[in-house]
Amino acid sequence: MHLNDLTGYLNELSDNNNRAWFVMNKPRYDILRAEFLELVTDLIGQISKFDPEIIDCNPKKALFRINRDVRFAKDKSPYKTTFSAAIVPGNLKKPSQGGGPAYYFQINAEGELLYAVGEYMPPSDRLKQLRQHVVEDGANLVKILKDKKLKATFGGLQEEDKLQRPPKGFDADHPQIELIKLKHFMVWTSVPISSIKQSKQTTQSDELIKLIASGYKDAYKLAEWMRNA
Repeated sequence: MHLNDLTGYLNELSDNNNRAWFVMNKPRYDILRAEFLELVTDLIGQISKFDPEIIDCNPKKALFRINRDVRFAKDKSPYKTTFSAAIVPGNLKKPSQGGGPAYYFQINAEGELLYAVGEYMPPSDRLKQLRQHVVEDGANLVKILKDKKLKATFGGLQEEDKLQRPPKGFDADHPQIELIKLKHFMVWTSVPISSIKQSKQTTQSDELIKLIASGYKDAYKLAEWMRNA
């Protein structure tokens, strides 16, 4: 996949976010989506080398639609300006639907790659499961989060929307109460696509896959811990 073609298209889409432009440029979109699907397929192959549960993931089901849900949004722009995918075992649902942790990544119109592992905005029943898992096995989670490779790649868990007070039903004196207060169980990082260089033997797309897969491997134990919740 030529990443510059994708970011160029997304940049134009962000300036012309309307159905008329999208329809006129549909052939470009179809080509880019097919190439992005190949990239996701190759990435699944790399992930399955250290996470065998991913081997049956359907690449087509991993892709997010480009259409935005604008029913309750102030911004009525019809299309997303990202290409993105959430890779989960088999045919499980995506994290926002309660399907457990995912290997997520997106490429945006600004030429940025974002990749993440975990669950962003899990449904309330799933969030309660994760918090209860912290109660029962929080010490292991702390150990995982202290891993040098994970910290170097991702830092720590996303603290956006973190509660100020302990959630109802959880002991305020629990040793891992700060983790229990989290509303997302996810690590993420981002890099400019321009910083990903091709070599004599590989394309920029190949190097992007290697970079993402390496980060995912660093966070594999976190995904495994979450699956046990």
